[in-house]
Amino acid sequence: MPNFLQHAEELFPYTQAMRRDFHKHPELGFNEIRTGGIVAKELEALGLEVTKGVGKTGVVGYLEGSRPGPTILLRFDMDALPINEETGAEYSSTNAGVMHACGHDGHTAIGLTVAKMLHAHRDELAGSIKFCFQPSEEGTNGQEVGGALMMMRDGVLESPKVEKTLSLHVWNDKPVGWLSVAKGPVMAGAELFSIKLTGKGGHGAAPNTTIDPVVAAAQIVTALQTIVSRNVSPLKPAVVSVTSLHAGSAFNIIPQTAEVNGTIRNFDPDVRKMVLARFEEIARGIGSSMGCEVEITLKQVTPTVINDEAVTESVFQSAQTLFPEAEIETTPYLTMGAEDMGYMQEQVNGCYFMIGSANDEKNLNYNHHHPKFDFDERALVTGAALMATAAADLLK
Repeated sequence: MPNFLQHAEELFPYTQAMRRDFHKHPELGFNEIRTGGIVAKELEALGLEVTKGVGKTGVVGYLEGSRPGPTILLRFDMDALPINEETGAEYSSTNAGVMHACGHDGHTAIGLTVAKMLHAHRDELAGSIKFCFQPSEEGTNGQEVGGALMMMRDGVLESPKVEKTLSLHVWNDKPVGWLSVAKGPVMAGAELFSIKLTGKGGHGAAPNTTIDPVVAAAQIVTALQTIVSRNVSPLKPAVVSVTSLHAGSAFNIIPQTAEVNGTIRNFDPDVRKMVLARFEEIARGIGSSMGCEVEITLKQVTPTVINDEAVTESVFQSAQTLFPEAEIETTPYLTMGAEDMGYMQEQVNGCYFMIGSANDEKNLNYNHHHPKFDFDERALVTGAALMATAAADLLK
C-alpha cells in the first residue's frame, strides 16, 4: 500500500492553496461555476475522463485502474452559504454575503488532492473511481432538490454502476487528530414544514368579528413542542423546531393569514412516521378547532445518513493503519445536522466519516455556519490521506 499520509504531506501546499482560493471565491448552490470550472480543469490536467454539468453544476472525474474491479464513488461538496464572513482571514470571501462557513472549500481541495494521489497509483488499483464534486449540499430553502438528487437523476451512480461510496466532513466540534468512523446512523433525516392558517381578518378593536390565525398559530407552536417531550421515547432523539412565524402588517389589524415554518429531524424511520403523524394531528386539529382553514406542506430534505457495516469496517481498518495513535470514534457520533449524501447511501452502501478540524489555541473553533467559522488546515492532510487510503483499500 502506498504511503498516502506522506504523499498528502507533500501535497499540502497544493491542498492549502486550492482551499484558500475556493474560500476567497465562494459560490452558492447550483452557482458553483468558477469552482466547478477549476475542478474540471484540475481533473483534466491529470488525464481523467471529466463530465461537467452533472446535476446542473456538478463535476465527475473518472479514473480507471489497471485491473478489473468494482466502481466506487468519492463525494466532495462544493457549495457555500449566504453568510457575511467575519473571520478577518487573509483569504476571506471576496463575494459579499457569501461564505464557506461549513468547510466545503476544504472538501473540494481534499477531493482534488485525493485525485492526484490515486491517479499517481492507478496501476495498483483494481477497479475504478468516480470523483464526484457535488453542488448544493446545503440545499435551496426548499425551492428545489439538492445536489445529490440532481446528480443521481443525471446518472452519477450508473454507467458504470457504483458499488460503494465514501464521503467526509471536516468537523469543528472536535480537535485536529480526532476521527469518527462509525457504523449505523450518523446524520439525521430532515423535513421542512409549512403550516398556512387562513382565518378572517378584521379590526384589532373588534376581535369577535374575526377568526384570528395568529392565536391559532401561537397555540400550534406551543403544542408542537409536546411531540418530542411527550410522544417520543427519551432514548430516541428527535427534533421539532419552529424557526419562523409570519403574520400581520399593522398593530390594529388582525390578519387574514398566518404561516408557521420549521424543521423536523430524527434518525429512526418509526420515530419519523410517528412524529409526522402527530405533527399533522396537532396542526390540523388546533387550526380547525379555532375556525381556520389549514394547509400543511411537508417536504423531505434528506433521509438519514446510515453507514454500511462492511464499508465502515474497511474505512476503520484503513484509519487504524494510517493513524495508529489517533482517537478514532466508533460509537456513532450522532448529529441532528442533515446531509443529502443520505440519498446516495440509500441506494449504495457507503461510509460517511468525520475529521476533527478545530484548534482552540489558534481560535479556530467556531461552529459550522458561524460567520467566524474557520478550521485548522492540518485537517486537510488527515482527510486527504484517509480518503485515498480508504478508497485504495476498498479496491484491493
